[in-house]
Amino acid sequence: MDERVSKHAKVLVNYSLALKPGEKFFLQGSIATLPLIRAVYLEALKAGALVQVMIEDPTLGEIRLKHGNDEQLAYLPESVMVVAKTADVFLSIWGSTNTRNLSNVPPENLRKSAEGRSALTRVFFERMGKGEMKWCGTLFPTEAEAQEASMSLSEYEDFVYTACHLDSDDPIAEWKKIHDQQQKYVDFLNTKKHLRIISKDTDIEMSIEGRKWINSDGHANFPSGEVFTGPVEDTVNGHIRFSFPGIFQGREIEDIRLTFENGKVVKAKASKGQDLLEKLLEIKGARYVGEVAMGTNYNITKFTKNMLFDEKIGGTVHLALGRSYPETGGKNESDIHWDMLCDMREGGEIYADGELIYKNGKFLI
Repeated sequence: MDERVSKHAKVLVNYSLALKPGEKFFLQGSIATLPLIRAVYLEALKAGALVQVMIEDPTLGEIRLKHGNDEQLAYLPESVMVVAKTADVFLSIWGSTNTRNLSNVPPENLRKSAEGRSALTRVFFERMGKGEMKWCGTLFPTEAEAQEASMSLSEYEDFVYTACHLDSDDPIAEWKKIHDQQQKYVDFLNTKKHLRIISKDTDIEMSIEGRKWINSDGHANFPSGEVFTGPVEDTVNGHIRFSFPGIFQGREIEDIRLTFENGKVVKAKASKGQDLLEKLLEIKGARYVGEVAMGTNYNITKFTKNMLFDEKIGGTVHLALGRSYPETGGKNESDIHWDMLCDMREGGEIYADGELIYKNGKFLI
């Protein structure tokens, strides 16, 4: 086994999740991620956790989405809800044998499936927001993700582990340094009321008054490197062009341009994937912004079509349509939380209460 896989598992268990003896730990991943599942399982046992594992076959999900009737598409197994309500700690390990296996699923079926998971999504967000459950999502590098990123597997492994700071002698110490730096941004932004973002084909503003900024430092996402909040829902106004394709369950929507009035998307255009874009906007709450964030991980320099990494690219901002994170004070409810990315590295500016605080992809604080 690559020693970085073992190091990855140790950081997840001891830093990201900080597993404690007796905690009910649910570990979920696809068959493609088995090496990391096994490594995490071992470390979780050493930590004294009570471990339950669910290994998924993505092909079964494809079959359901292509051939299921409306009832089957919306069906949420009772056992899944039991886990969501009772787990103390939850880890999602992503990684696939085929990132495009849902490419030919009808957009309507994707919408119905997302709506069927509404109760599950609500429980997850509520329990995390209240601190009742710790959750983390991470990725195990596979051939499929490497191909999606236009890299060899060895190149992609280096990319992933560098983004996670797993190539350092003490990754946990590195993430603690990142926490301290980002906390300066968070403390500053928590004193502000208004945000304006300007970039190419983008001029959008919103109120952040009374909302809490969160320091994402490798606990809820691994890797991480962002600061985020939920804007006041009905205050988003202006237009934004997302510099990179919007990715939804492996499907690409290119050159997305949105116009907002009083918080709501009133115009949505895409050069490719217009049909899917319109179907997603039909989902409850999807026309409102649930998150605004700045990526701060400058170890991630390349767009790889995987939002776990892409939204953290140092020098970018992203908006998420749909559900807000309750811990930010956000109130928007939706069956999706869909992040889309805007590059700020060439002339981008952010103003807080009229003061220029960010330029060309970096904070000026």
